[in-house]
Amino acid sequence: MGLIIFLVIIVAIVFYVVSLYNGLVSARNSYKNAFAQIDVQLTRRHDLIPNLVETAKGYLAHERETLESVIRARNAAVTGLSGAKANPGDAAAMQQLSDSENTLTQSLGRLFALSESYPDLKANQTMMQLSEELTSTENRVAFARQAYNDAVMTYNNRREVFPGSFVANSFSFQPAEPLALENPAAREAPKVSFS
Repeated sequence: MGLIIFLVIIVAIVFYVVSLYNGLVSARNSYKNAFAQIDVQLTRRHDLIPNLVETAKGYLAHERETLESVIRARNAAVTGLSGAKANPGDAAAMQQLSDSENTLTQSLGRLFALSESYPDLKANQTMMQLSEELTSTENRVAFARQAYNDAVMTYNNRREVFPGSFVANSFSFQPAEPLALENPAAREAPKVSFS
């Protein structure tokens, strides 16, 4: 009888550890899926920017430095996204993505501020449509980033709370890094007004 009770206890412990392990795997997959949503929205954002620059080029020919700055920032953001996509949750990759997106947002802000000085550009239908799509995409990025950060928090909590921490450390579950913007001004989508 004692042997049966001992075996039942061992089986219960094994099932509990397996349950904890599976919960960690599910939480990790959840934050990786949430990052995939950020990837979709940032890729859309990055794809809109060349069209925006091309539309503005004819009007802002003598503002070449601003246009080139936006393109450089966009290319850096694409590179940052590629690095983060390869390893979502990695602290260095998230920091590089955050920094490159902050720079891109600032460059776009300068472009939009500059475009305010050109009434013909403000009235250009393509420019208005691209600006509207970009603003919509910025909102989607914000929602996707929030979902990702929530999933990272859930994963990290499961990873750090006992007895999950014991299982996480035993199976080398690494902490995940949320995607944060350090520049408070960059937390807002660029203000676009072509009216």
